[in-house]
Amino acid sequence: MNKIPNRQIICDTLVEFGKDDQDIMVLTSDSRGSASMGNFAKELPEQLIEVGIAEQNLVGIAAGLAASGKKTFVASPACFLSMRSIEQIKVDVAYSQTNVKLIGISGGLSYGALGMSHHSLQDIAVMRAIPGIDIILPADRFETKLVIKALLTNKGAAYVRIGRNAVADIYESDSYDFQIGKAITLSEGNDLTIIATGEMVKVAVDTAAELKTIGIACRVLNMHTIKPLDEGAIIKAAKETGKIITIEEHSIFGGLGSAVAEVVVQNHPVPVRILGIPDEPAIPGKSQEVLAYYGLCTDNVKKIALQLLK
Repeated sequence: MNKIPNRQIICDTLVEFGKDDQDIMVLTSDSRGSASMGNFAKELPEQLIEVGIAEQNLVGIAAGLAASGKKTFVASPACFLSMRSIEQIKVDVAYSQTNVKLIGISGGLSYGALGMSHHSLQDIAVMRAIPGIDIILPADRFETKLVIKALLTNKGAAYVRIGRNAVADIYESDSYDFQIGKAITLSEGNDLTIIATGEMVKVAVDTAAELKTIGIACRVLNMHTIKPLDEGAIIKAAKETGKIITIEEHSIFGGLGSAVAEVVVQNHPVPVRILGIPDEPAIPGKSQEVLAYYGLCTDNVKKIALQLLK
């Protein structure tokens, strides 16, 4: 199967289950196309609501539908969904405990060339500080499908952040054991640990493969769920490998790295290097070029790993 974007998998999965469950509703904010929800609109027109560019209303309507028993999925650009409607997410969704699944599309640096206004590099930090909402970043198409299937049966609020473009496969199928809140060990090793989330998992896997060629055994954890966080896996890695690198397509403040460091410093302090976007507006450009500029690439992560091991 050719690479396809995670957003397409979300649409396909919701269509598959939506045909048998009329309570499944999708809401968009003039984002039907960018969310790849065109086929959902075609197959299940009565189960899609287009709100227009009004993200606050989008979340409020979704919460109201959820309060009446609907299983609502909101699909909107992560940069706008997480910033413009954060009060509605805090009050109408999380505090009110409504069954709303927020799908932040084109997250991170996906809208690279459009610059700071369209980059979503603070969303995880903001969501982490709100009680009552899960935060999930799937690594590939297989994991994305498992996330959506889990959310269909898991009542409560969730924020799922995905990128825009097609991504390389991490897994060979969706038949592995996926659980919200449980990290997945993709590579065993006791020399150091790389913990990654979302599309940065591929960078971690590739780095571990390169380190293996020079005799370094690197553990790789796919921390697909940032909240609730798998603290046990982090503490185990700290105790057994002694050094940790985190990689994320997010600000170095408040995201995966911060979450990991909070666990490590309170349970088993070891050196932790947090790789992400520094405290500045990210430069505009093609997303892969911007990631490379900030060192979120295999060559730099390998370099950091070798520095830590010294």
